[in-house]
Amino acid sequence: MLTVDFSRFPIAPGDRVLDLGCGAGRHAFECYRRGAQVVALDQNAEEIREVAKWFAAMREAREAPEGATATAMEGDALALPFPDDSFDVVIISEVMEHIPDDKGVLAEMVRVLRPGGRIAVTVPRYGPEKVCWALSDAYHEVEGGHIRIYRADELVTKVREAGLKPYGSHHAHALHSPYWWLKCAFGVDNDKALPVRAYHKLLVWDIMKKPLATRLAERALNPLIGKSFVVYATKPHLPRPADAGTGTSEVAAK
Repeated sequence: MLTVDFSRFPIAPGDRVLDLGCGAGRHAFECYRRGAQVVALDQNAEEIREVAKWFAAMREAREAPEGATATAMEGDALALPFPDDSFDVVIISEVMEHIPDDKGVLAEMVRVLRPGGRIAVTVPRYGPEKVCWALSDAYHEVEGGHIRIYRADELVTKVREAGLKPYGSHHAHALHSPYWWLKCAFGVDNDKALPVRAYHKLLVWDIMKKPLATRLAERALNPLIGKSFVVYATKPHLPRPADAGTGTSEVAAK
């Protein structure tokens, strides 16, 4: 289940991609399939080991084209172990709501993104997330849980203040909002409640079969109850100094 829409955020073969806070690796795997040179980074060592296993399996099954590469590594989002301008693309999906210093994370992403590169940021949407918080303290009051809820304009402003230029946004996963409301209502750790089990079966069926009816329903509902908010932005090229051209001309004239 992808939150980033790769029709709006295309990945080209050879693109250097950082999936920051990759979790189980869903976006990293998709970028690898598209021929990118992928680095999947997360602070959770167990998840990184699983992502590395899946990369190896995909490599063996030749699910990625020739020239694609994939690396899974443990790391800190606030101190990325990469030089400036290392990546063409950075993805950070459902991560920033967990991190106290979200501005610091944005600054690190901008640092490792090359001028002209693109970034995708996704977070839980304000409305559906507020419902979850209202229904259950256990949903967010856990170690490593959600510490904030972003309004759309707040996230876009932070992205812009980090030096990026937003160029698009949308909502995703409307069908998942009611599932989490049910989870919060019946207990986030209670998977045996009949409504929760029934809705989970619906979601699994939808993900596996991708029927047209649910695709159309989700597209219609995303603007209303989409679970995630997605922002796309670019890192502007630095302007040339005003006197650079003049100096060159004077040298040439000499």
